[in-house]
Amino acid sequence: MGFFSRIITFVGLVLLAHAGYSAHEHTTLYSNVALAASTASTPTTASNFFAVVPLDITIETLIAVVLVSAGLVLGAEKLKPVTHSAWAGQIEREGGARNPYKNLEIRSGFWDVRKSRQEFADWMRTQGQEK
Repeated sequence: MGFFSRIITFVGLVLLAHAGYSAHEHTTLYSNVALAASTASTPTTASNFFAVVPLDITIETLIAVVLVSAGLVLGAEKLKPVTHSAWAGQIEREGGARNPYKNLEIRSGFWDVRKSRQEFADWMRTQGQEK
């Protein structure tokens, strides 16, 4: 399916580039016509200065967008499970570097201030008894 989706995406991108170029050419040609008409003592208003893009260019653009979207969807990877339990079970079965929680499982615990204070007090008592 990868080659077929790439061909569809490529054709869609070529059509999209052609539609963009056609729209640019149409706008350029229409602005030159409007400029020539304004020099012939015809008042130009904002409503007739920029022409609406022709229907064939609009249809070509829509078809190109649909083709590019279809090619990208067809070439996408298989979707991951939506529920966390299914995803976590799959990660546990596969193991390895794909487990994003691996660092959480192997990290050392939080620093316990009370335990450290007690260890220090015990150490101080043993230091005082040795002297």
